[in-house]
Amino acid sequence: MASNTDLLVIYEHPSWQEPLFEALDRRGVSYATFDLKKGVFGARDLPPAKLAFNQASPSAYLRGNTRAVPMGLAYIEALEAMGVPVLNGSRAFRFELSKAAQARAMIAGGIDYPDTLAFNDVGALAERAGEIGFPAILKPNQGGSGARMYKVESAEEVATIMNGDPDLWRPDHMMLLQEYLPHDGLTDGVVRMEFLGGELLYAMKVFSSGDTFNLCPSEVCNPVDGEGGACAIPALEEAPPPRFEPFLDVPAEAVAAGSKICALGGLDVAGIEYIETPDGRRVFYDINANSNLRRPIGEAFGFDPFERVVDFLEARLRQA
Repeated sequence: MASNTDLLVIYEHPSWQEPLFEALDRRGVSYATFDLKKGVFGARDLPPAKLAFNQASPSAYLRGNTRAVPMGLAYIEALEAMGVPVLNGSRAFRFELSKAAQARAMIAGGIDYPDTLAFNDVGALAERAGEIGFPAILKPNQGGSGARMYKVESAEEVATIMNGDPDLWRPDHMMLLQEYLPHDGLTDGVVRMEFLGGELLYAMKVFSSGDTFNLCPSEVCNPVDGEGGACAIPALEEAPPPRFEPFLDVPAEAVAAGSKICALGGLDVAGIEYIETPDGRRVFYDINANSNLRRPIGEAFGFDPFERVVDFLEARLRQA
């Protein structure tokens, strides 16, 4: 890896990164890549680039790449120790890896977030599950792509699910019981906002069946033509694929909250989702640092979102 490279992109899922690599190539940006699936680095390595961009995903374990996440965190921290600025660096990555940490930060920041209990033992959870109430959502602390999420009706059901499949504890052996947020996913949908440098890039609404938790906007996972995508999370046979639509009238208060979340987590690039419940709450429930952009949504606003990311990276390179 050349030490005079301008940009280093750290990644695990090559298909997600192809539109970014293509945009970098079109613009003539000097860049190299670090593939977390087969990485190696040393304590005496020189800075490999002027700037690094972390595109690692917590969901790597779903694709058989569990080792990518600890490698990513260690390598990012090594780069930071070398003095290399890392966009979505170790602070942001640690924030993304723990929904329990997100819950506490959101409460401290005065942002509505689902009530959450973290647990590593179903017996211990049973003693406090009443604090959340039922129905509730059972989900992983280190999530990704809606994997291992269940709507549950009792602590006994949680125990049945977890005891029936010990693999549900992986990769970090911690799960969450979270407040269930009633909403009509097919009619009202959820709102996903994309941010660059704390500023709103665009917003969209995502409509789906209440049984569909994989709302990844990547065209690799949810193609525009509605056909099956190449996602590690299989779609429910009876559920229609999610539908993505530009959302022009995102409330200013929601945008301000999203910018605050970026600051709370140290997120340079982020996808943030919220639900508006029938009782008038606006609840922010999903925070993504590895933000998968959807080109048709950006084009509806008059731009290619990947070109905007390159604009952002070039601006940061000028500061590096």
